[in-house]
Amino acid sequence: MRAGADTAVVVGTGPNGLAAAVTLARAGVKVQLYEANGTIGGGLRTESLFDPDIEHDICAAVHPMAAVSPFFRAFGLPERGVDLLHAEASYAHPLDGTRSAVAYRDLERTCRGLGADGARWRALMKPLMEHTDAVTELILSGPRALPAAWPAVLQLAPRALAHGTSLAPRQFTAEPARALLAGVAAHAMGRLPSLAGAGVALLLGHLAHGSGWPLVRGGSARIADALAADITAHGGVFHTRRHIAQLRELPPARAVLLDVAPKGMLRIAGGGLPDGYRRRLARFRYGPAAAKVDFLVSGPVPWADPETGRALTVHLGGTQADVFRQETLTAQGAAAVEPFVLVVDPAVADPGRALPGRRPLWAYAHVPHGNTSDPYELIRRRIERYAPGFTDTVLAHRSVTGAAYEEYNANYVGGDIGAGAMTPTQILTRPAPRLDPYRTPLAGIYLCSASTPPGPGVHGMSGYLAALSALRREFGVRKAPPLCPGEGAPGSG
Repeated sequence: MRAGADTAVVVGTGPNGLAAAVTLARAGVKVQLYEANGTIGGGLRTESLFDPDIEHDICAAVHPMAAVSPFFRAFGLPERGVDLLHAEASYAHPLDGTRSAVAYRDLERTCRGLGADGARWRALMKPLMEHTDAVTELILSGPRALPAAWPAVLQLAPRALAHGTSLAPRQFTAEPARALLAGVAAHAMGRLPSLAGAGVALLLGHLAHGSGWPLVRGGSARIADALAADITAHGGVFHTRRHIAQLRELPPARAVLLDVAPKGMLRIAGGGLPDGYRRRLARFRYGPAAAKVDFLVSGPVPWADPETGRALTVHLGGTQADVFRQETLTAQGAAAVEPFVLVVDPAVADPGRALPGRRPLWAYAHVPHGNTSDPYELIRRRIERYAPGFTDTVLAHRSVTGAAYEEYNANYVGGDIGAGAMTPTQILTRPAPRLDPYRTPLAGIYLCSASTPPGPGVHGMSGYLAALSALRREFGVRKAPPLCPGEGAPGSG
């Protein structure tokens, strides 16, 4: 047997790289993982920044996709001690004065709070909730799910057209409902209204009333730890602080899976890529940046409307028209005066994250791609507008500019935490038009990052689907390995 014939190499240990490694290792493949940083996890890192007893999620904090991902459902996060915790409300959207719109996990309570638009909100969300398995399977598994997903298509298509076009302002009669949905659409980080934004709003919006928008007890790194423990239990080996500059630096392997953005692929593969594929990767578009501030605060955010504080996630964007204008300007590269800001107070759902007089707070603003401005004042003022007295609670802070996010994680090109612009074309063809989007023209080389389908989010599906492709083509394994604890090869977690 030639060297490396029973081995796979994974470069990058974000959630998709780890999911790929779990899948390969459980199929009996020897897996070697390489990570440029000193710790694994990519967007799933948790650190103590200001106080040794207070932990902050450095990137991803809230995980609606982890709760419904087919990969994570099979992997069994709860069975592995990863607790997904919920707040009373999934998200809130303050408006001027003391008004706010709140998406409670209870759909009917949400509808009552929206007054005359309650019936419209129910009509929008309830059918999606009734078909939630098909909806999530379609969006997270792509064309593979189409045979069983026609009910989801029939529910999503007319709603996306209504809320993703110039018709969007006409769908509700009052601002609270309009703004509540617009804030979720802004998670697409692109021009609004748009079909991509509507798709994101419908997916995340209906999950808010079902499986919810949870965070992990103790921090996001617990997901990475669970994945790593399973990989190690199945013989996988981690190599940290190993920056891979070129493919030839890797050991012999039958398959190499790269949890990297197209920019990283172009760097690592060098001149080995065919001209056509290289040009397509070079044309891959990246979206706006996230500029983040981690706060240490003395108490809960003093929101003007106390109902806002019931939500784990808070969107600061003003009216629907404000959100649409701000997001469109940002996507065009023009800094908005009052950009969209997203705030997460982890202790709302996980009280153990706070101590008397000290608690973490997480916030980011959408800014133009590659923006180098310190976001602290911008975000502080934005929160203060809806929570008078907030500034007095700030004990310490750390800013990360949009451009600096790429230094933290090379997949966040120019600060794009979605690893690629969410345009209709790129949603369907990311990272380049191919029947198998994970397989590259180089023999045995696969892409498995969020720049491949189904795209951004902590769901592990890009890595899982890439690993299944590699198992079929390189190892002749056509059956997906079992992922849950207690199943699979000897020594499973």
